[in-house]
Amino acid sequence: MRKEPRQERSRRMVERIVAAGRSVLARDGYARFVTTRVADEAGISPGSLYQYFSNKDELLVVLMERYWAETGDRVTAALADRLTEPPERLIPNAVEALLSALEHDSQLLRVVIEEVPPHYSEDHLHALRRRIQDLGSAYLAGRAPGERSGTTRSWVIVAAMEALSVRWVLERPAIPREELVEELTVLATNYMAGPRTP
Repeated sequence: MRKEPRQERSRRMVERIVAAGRSVLARDGYARFVTTRVADEAGISPGSLYQYFSNKDELLVVLMERYWAETGDRVTAALADRLTEPPERLIPNAVEALLSALEHDSQLLRVVIEEVPPHYSEDHLHALRRRIQDLGSAYLAGRAPGERSGTTRSWVIVAAMEALSVRWVLERPAIPREELVEELTVLATNYMAGPRTP
């Protein structure tokens, strides 16, 4: 069980360890992520690290929680004040916010997506998706109340935008960013404006 820091000095030490863990994970990958490397990166002894994290699993849980929470904060902060905008303005801003959040630490994103076992991230990633989907549902319900389920449409849009944005950031195809934003905007606006179910 991880020791909860109660004093400022302890909180600073936890932040130091977490920052070092993030650096090691991004640089060395999951297979080489061990507490001794993290301790070296933080400039502390392994014993000092073990006062706060009993093993690498506990540290990874915190790293994934922080990573996905920060990503979600970046996206939702960019969208929260734009929910009154029409789709042709909101969607490109949403795509830009998502791409910027994913690009913020693309090397860590690659390790998280391709190497870290999913069970470390799944709860935190689900919470991130839920935050964005809730914003989308509120937006869609406000624009077309009583029509197709805003919850379903929001899930579809968020899932599509996430998958395509992650692929673009990690694969870097020969598609300029502005062209990707334009294409995803067309995709989402056409879907939102499609025929309604009676």
